[in-house]
Amino acid sequence: MAPAIRMHRAVVLLGRFPALAGADLLVEAGEVVHLSGPNGAGKSTLLRACAGLVPVVEGEAEILGHDLRRHPRAARRRVGLLGHATFLYDDLTVEDNVLFALRAAGAGTAAVEAALVRLGLSGRLRGVAAGRLSAGQRRRVALAVLEARRPELWLLDEPHAGIDAAGRDLVDELVLEAAAAGATVVIASHELERAAALTPRMLVVSGGSVTPAASPGTLANTAAAGA
Repeated sequence: MAPAIRMHRAVVLLGRFPALAGADLLVEAGEVVHLSGPNGAGKSTLLRACAGLVPVVEGEAEILGHDLRRHPRAARRRVGLLGHATFLYDDLTVEDNVLFALRAAGAGTAAVEAALVRLGLSGRLRGVAAGRLSAGQRRRVALAVLEARRPELWLLDEPHAGIDAAGRDLVDELVLEAAAAGATVVIASHELERAAALTPRMLVVSGGSVTPAASPGTLANTAAAGA
């Protein structure tokens, strides 16, 4: 089976700045991986590159067996990205936002009801316009899209941010369930203890490169740099 993610000396430019500068990354299918590192290190760019949203201009990059440099959009329907922005349409209701996102991704809508219930968005909230939601509720809508889609590759950028304690626990449950079902999950997070409970494998993104977390001291230094 091909790796879920394979990058070798991958370079991504933001303007003329190398946000990824020769990054190497190998994630096997079915793995859960934690990306740590200080703000501005390239974690978000790495996830966006894996989602085919920013181009890899040098090196090698494959997602779910697809060459990102030749066919950056080939794997998009098999990949789900939860970024800092939720990209909801403020004039659409919660339910309509989820339905729209699924149809835009070419996914079925049979699991929408269950996803809304799971994320606490059923009842009156399903008919509320997204523009009236709190930041935490918007985050739950974005998570409901992932839960309903069940992509093969989950790319989560600070998935616990902006939600309450119950919501954070729910995120962890969704990650573990996705992995148990065979999905690959990559989580960028400053929350070392939560991420450690989800996966023993941590990679540190720093200066546009990716390296294994070598020791507890590395983790402590990474946490201090990201504070």
